[in-house]
Amino acid sequence: MARLDGKVVMVTGGASGLGRSGATLMHAEGATVVITDVNTALGIETAASIGDKCFFIEQDVSQMADWERVIDQVVSRYGRLDVLVNNAGIVVVADVEKTTVEDWRKVHSVGTDGTFFGIQQAIGAMRKTGGGSIINMSSLAGMIGYPLIFAYSASKGAIRAMTKSAAVYCAQNSFDIRVNSIHPGTIATPMVAGFSADVEDQGEEKVKLKIGQPDDVGHMIVYLASDESKFISGSEFVIDSTASVTEGLVPG
Repeated sequence: MARLDGKVVMVTGGASGLGRSGATLMHAEGATVVITDVNTALGIETAASIGDKCFFIEQDVSQMADWERVIDQVVSRYGRLDVLVNNAGIVVVADVEKTTVEDWRKVHSVGTDGTFFGIQQAIGAMRKTGGGSIINMSSLAGMIGYPLIFAYSASKGAIRAMTKSAAVYCAQNSFDIRVNSIHPGTIATPMVAGFSADVEDQGEEKVKLKIGQPDDVGHMIVYLASDESKFISGSEFVIDSTASVTEGLVPG
C-alpha cells in the first residue's frame, strides 16, 4: 500500500522547486495533491504533469483572504486537509545595511506572514477531521549566518520558532496535529540559481559547494506527511550534507 493513500495534501509554492518535488513524490505515494502558487500558468502545467489526482489553485500566501478561500475550497471538495506544506518563499540578496524596508516587508509578507496564516488556517481545518501534519519550509539560513540574505534569514528563523510554538500548542491541546520544519542547505532549484547569479553580480567570490537535488528534500516531505512520523513534532530536519557542522567548505 502507498504511504499516503487517502490523504489530502496541499503545497504552497508548488509550481516549481522544492514544492514541485514534494508534490510529485507525495502524489506517487497515493495522496490527492493540491498545489498553489502565484504563477498560474506554471502551476497548471505542473499539476497536469504530476497526474490526475493533482490540482492547482491560484493563491497569494501573503493574503489571509486567499488562505481562507483556498482552505475552504480544499475542504469543500475533498472533505478534509491532512497535510499542509508551507513552502512558498522569496529571497532578496542584500546584507543588513543594504536591505530596504520594501525588501524586508516583501520577503516577510510571503515567508513569515504566509507561513503564519497557513499554520493558523490548517490547524482550524485539521482539528475538525482528527489531526494532520504541517510541514514548514525553513532553511539553513534560519540557523546559521548568511550575511547576504538578511531578510530571508530572519524570515526562516521566524519560521523555525513558529514551528516549535505551534507544535507545543497542538500537543498541549491534544489536537493530534504535528508541526515540523525542514532546513535545506544549497539545493538545485530556480530560486537558488537566481540567488547565486545575484551574488555573483555583487562581486562576491564564487565558491564551489556541494549541491543537493530537490528530491533530497522531497523525500523528507513524504516522511513527515506520512504516519511513519506520527511521534515527531516540533522538530527541525537539516538537509545539507554536513554544511552546517563542517569547518570550512565541503567540496562539490
